[in-house]
Amino acid sequence: MAKILYFSTLVDKLGASSEEVVLPDTITDVRSLLAWLRQRGENWENALKDDAVRITVNRRIADLTAAVNDKMEIAIIPARPG
Repeated sequence: MAKILYFSTLVDKLGASSEEVVLPDTITDVRSLLAWLRQRGENWENALKDDAVRITVNRRIADLTAAVNDKMEIAIIPARPG
C-alpha cells in the first residue's frame, strides 16, 4: 500500500495526517494521484489543486509527472502554508 502523508493546513482541511491506500492501476504519476484524491469531495478538490500543493515521493521533491506506485511514501504539503 502507498502511504500518503498530509502536512500543515491540509491536516485540518482533509481531516487526516496520513493514510495507507491501494492505488488503482490508473494511478501512475503524481498528477493522476491528485486527480483521484480530488474525487473524494469539495474539500479535497479545493485543497489539492495542482498549483496549491508540493509533493515529495520517497522523501524527494517531485513534480506532477513523477511516477508513483503502491510501494511509495508520498507527502503532500501546501504550497503556501497558512
